Amino acid sequence: MTSSGRARALVAGYCALLTMIIVGPLAGSGYLLLRDAVSTPRSFLTDSALGVGAAAPRAVPQDAVLAVLSPVIDGGILVKAILIVALWSAGYGAAMLARQFASASTGAQLVAATLALWNPYVAERLLQGHWSLLAGYAALPWTALAAARIRTATSRTESGDDAGADSRFGFVASLGGWAALTASFAAAGLTPTGSLLAAVIGLALVGRRAFLPAVALWIVTCAPWLTATALGSGAEPSDPAGVAAFAARAEPWLGTLGSLAGLGGIWNGEAVPASRTTPLALVGTLLLLGIVACGVRAVWALGRDGRALLVIAAVAIVLPALGATSWGLATGEWLVVHVPGAGLLRDTQKYVALAMPAYVLCAAAACRTVTVAARRLLAHDPEASAAHPEIRDDRTGFRPAAILFILLLTLPLADLAWGVGGAVRPVHYPAGWQQVVDHIDAPGDTAVLPAGMFRRFPYSGTAPVLDPAPRILPNDVLQTGELRVRGYAVTGEGNRARTVEQALLEGAPATELAALGVGWILIERTTPGPLGAAEKTLTTAELKYQDKDLALYRVPSPTLLDIATPAQRRTSAAAHLLWAALLLTGLIAAAVRPDRTGARRADRAAAGNRVD
Repeated sequence: MTSSGRARALVAGYCALLTMIIVGPLAGSGYLLLRDAVSTPRSFLTDSALGVGAAAPRAVPQDAVLAVLSPVIDGGILVKAILIVALWSAGYGAAMLARQFASASTGAQLVAATLALWNPYVAERLLQGHWSLLAGYAALPWTALAAARIRTATSRTESGDDAGADSRFGFVASLGGWAALTASFAAAGLTPTGSLLAAVIGLALVGRRAFLPAVALWIVTCAPWLTATALGSGAEPSDPAGVAAFAARAEPWLGTLGSLAGLGGIWNGEAVPASRTTPLALVGTLLLLGIVACGVRAVWALGRDGRALLVIAAVAIVLPALGATSWGLATGEWLVVHVPGAGLLRDTQKYVALAMPAYVLCAAAACRTVTVAARRLLAHDPEASAAHPEIRDDRTGFRPAAILFILLLTLPLADLAWGVGGAVRPVHYPAGWQQVVDHIDAPGDTAVLPAGMFRRFPYSGTAPVLDPAPRILPNDVLQTGELRVRGYAVTGEGNRARTVEQALLEGAPATELAALGVGWILIERTTPGPLGAAEKTLTTAELKYQDKDLALYRVPSPTLLDIATPAQRRTSAAAHLLWAALLLTGLIAAAVRPDRTGARRADRAAAGNRVD
């Protein structure tokens, strides 16, 4: 193996080690069930999974992916595998970004990988259960690499220098770049927010000549959620109360701007590591920003790519901070009321992920800044210079700088380790859930009690979790979509679900529920929540199954209400198939046409100017 191959293997292994330190508990058996994260043994391709049900299509295409694959591979394994691969890809992609853009050698690449993986954003989104958003986060450095490769290759193809040699290279590299960009856009598009994140990075770096084709490519990779939004209820305006509820939050001693600059500030104060509630939040943020600041000048000097990423990072921090001000909240409320789909923007802290590519480049460049400063100091102190020949030797570089930076990045956030202090761990469902699935053998939507979308089961820990029923049951589950966040009641899009829930709480007869399309009623007995007078309703329904955890009732002769037409289902399914085809072909084509020339160029530059 060549020296560059050994270096890449070392970086890849380091990223794998760091990933397993973070999510080690998930290596055990069980399912991820924490706040918004719900994995189940199997899920079904319902209208909701396709994004054409009654609720907004916020979980497409991820729900459809799990529904299609979980009959073959256990759904819990799928979710854990996607999360682990995403985190590893984020770290390794950050290292490759530093190697290609900043000619960083191995030590500096490890610093970049550490910053990408070990930061408050990753910790908070893990605690919030946003495993699929982290897939979009992981795609950002790869999107930047692909876009820059396309721009460079397009320029060479059009210039046609050296009797066509560069032109031919440019054409081949362009094909590989487009394949990589396709894979990056599609992978990020596991969620709508991830797709938007990748679009910002990719379209900013792809260059003027390739801009319109890149826009078209991105739109095609958005087919599942764009189609679902057009066909379903997702085009309805979101509740403006959600803007204030999901605004970025100021962490102790930092303020909103400082929290965001430190890659923190999630709206949910309970989904933060314990260290972020102590003065360590200030210490960690100052250290992070200090490391980044040391490399800003060098990244700016990289040219167009470095400057674009720095500007994006600044905007991604400042705009969410402004969004938390009174006039920012008013603007956000206007947008979600008048602009369809603007509800995607209400959790503004998500978009701080856009700062990551610039941050990792700055951290890698900071290694060289410290190295140069150390050499200048030693040049004026012969005795110290003689005592530390490794600093003076360009062949060895200044490895202590990388080690120091890694320690400074990880120690203030030490509780990110092992599932953020054990909070991110697998759980096991009671056997009754499978019994309920087996007993649902007739059409009709399912109504669930207690009322509300969140649960606190004895087996799921102390944090609230989304009700697993919509993802574990074979029929569509009616949910209101209403959330209670930071004292705000945020209304969802489930109008029929609200009518059904209210009827249950008032004890309406089963015939009234049947007219609303309800064929089943599930009672989750081990979680708190309002039941109202539902016992009256249950006396008019047929008990099909019960145990200490669950009770399932059959509502006779439900009216079958098709929220989605067969044509809508086919259209949505075709959009999902298109997305999957783009993801797979993009990954395969990118693997077949790697950027070997660019890699060799980066290796030569790094070897001549090491920053270990």
